[in-house]
Formats: sequence, C-alpha cells, structure tokens
Amino acid sequence: MSKSSKTNGHSKSAAVSKVRSKAKQNRHELGWFTWFAHETARLSGRPATFLLAFLTIVVWAVTGPMFGYSDTWQLVINTGTTIVTFLMVFLIQNTQNRDTLALQIKLAELIIAMHGAKNTVAAAEDMCDEDLEALHTAYQQRADETLGTLTKRRARDQ
Repeated sequence: MSKSSKTNGHSKSAAVSKVRSKAKQNRHELGWFTWFAHETARLSGRPATFLLAFLTIVVWAVTGPMFGYSDTWQLVINTGTTIVTFLMVFLIQNTQNRDTLALQIKLAELIIAMHGAKNTVAAAEDMCDEDLEALHTAYQQRADETLGTLTKRRARDQ
C-alpha cells in the first residue's frame, strides 16, 4: 500500500469519525419533535413493542366476555388503535422524509464522485415534475438503447 493511499485512508477514517462525532453531538441539539420522532421510531420497531401491542389485543379480547362485548368495550380498542394509527402516520412520514433525504445525499455524492456521470442528475429530487418526467424518458430511452446493444452483442457472440 502506498503512502498516499495510507494517508488517504487515514484521512477518510478521520473524516468519518468526525462526522459520527458531530452526529452524536447533534442528537443532543435536535428539536424536540425530531428527537421524539427518532426515538419513537426506534422503539416502535423493536420486537418488544410488537409483543406489547399483541398482548394488549389479547387482553382486550379476553375481557370481551367480562364486559358482554359491549359498545364501550369495542369503543376502547377502536379509539386506542385510531389514535395510535393517526400519530404513527406522522411519525412514519417524518422517518421516511429523513431516510429519503439521507439516501439522496448519498446518491448525489456517488454521482458527483463518479467520473463520466452527469452531475445534473445528483439534484434530480429538486426538479419539477415535468423535468423529472423528461429526464425519466431520456434515461428510459438510453436503457432501451443499451439493452438493444447488449442483445446484438450476445447474439453475435453465440
């Protein structure tokens, strides 16, 4: 391994370490909603949370005969599940938005770093719908042309 690649590898490692350190620091500086959404999403995806929800339903079902399957008994579970579902929609949307943005940043970095790639595609998520459709059509045509070329090569090689 050359000295420059060792230095480059070390500097990349140091940069990643610095980013992770900054991310940990930022967790403490997040707004209350971002922190709450992140922690709730993390906890809601655990097996123990599913088990708790499942046991809640089992307890509710078992108590049905005790309450004579009354309207109030049904209303309790309907109200509870409606509230949880309503709140989870916003939580899931927040998590999805963050994940999508992080993915877009990572893809943009790869596109920009790749020699020969069209850097304008790196910011495609900021384009209007008409421009995205035009770009999609252009790339679909390129993919079709590439497939045609590959098919001809494979036929010729056989």
